[in-house]
Amino acid sequence: MAGSNHGHTPAAWTGVIIAFIGFCVSGAFMVLANPLGFWAGLVVVALGGVVGLAMKAAGMGAKKPVHDDLAKAIAATKAAQA
Repeated sequence: MAGSNHGHTPAAWTGVIIAFIGFCVSGAFMVLANPLGFWAGLVVVALGGVVGLAMKAAGMGAKKPVHDDLAKAIAATKAAQA
């Protein structure tokens, strides 16, 4: 994906970091044979997804691309109205 900004947003970074921490917690408790800690880690993983989506909804995610054809049509409409 040359030239794309895929995943380089505060929402993506925050969601992935929280999910990674949850994955590490879950993995550590799996080795320690502690089911409660394992499931708590998985809850943190899910929380990372929720936080990422909430931040995206708040405008900290990737902006939707405006296609060149649409931009040209809008400019032509504005020019015709002026």
